[in-house]
Amino acid sequence: MSVFIPERRQFLAGLGLIGLTAIASCRSVLPTVDGAGASDAAAATFAGIRGGDGLGAVAADRKLEQAAARQVGYMVVAGRMEHTALPGRDFVSRMHAAGIPGPAAENLAHGRMDIDRLFSIWMDSPPHRRNMLDPRFGSFGLAYAGDGEGSRYWSLVLAA
Repeated sequence: MSVFIPERRQFLAGLGLIGLTAIASCRSVLPTVDGAGASDAAAATFAGIRGGDGLGAVAADRKLEQAAARQVGYMVVAGRMEHTALPGRDFVSRMHAAGIPGPAAENLAHGRMDIDRLFSIWMDSPPHRRNMLDPRFGSFGLAYAGDGEGSRYWSLVLAA
């Protein structure tokens, strides 16, 4: 019996640690996204970029902006810029959950920059440029959130 009690205590202590770790990692409340209206602020810049390539402008879309805002929230919580910042939150599952049918694409960024610099960086990156100039896309949502250190996490979601 004396051997069983220490094992049981270790087992219960281990379960407690696992429970606390699970609670801490399942942070269900996302940080406030301070980039509300970023889509409207970026519309002219984005229209100029697409127009320079002979494409029509894309319209700012609140549903896509909300999807972008959720992603920047996930990145802030995770502390990293990644399309799958939290488990089970990959791009396809996020778009499906948001009711956004394909085709769709996402550009991410992290750093200290304004909208003009952000779009310039994306245009200098072939995969991001390809997303922004894809003629299938007619709407977009842009959002950002501060990381607490003076930089921002950014997400641009594009859809047909």
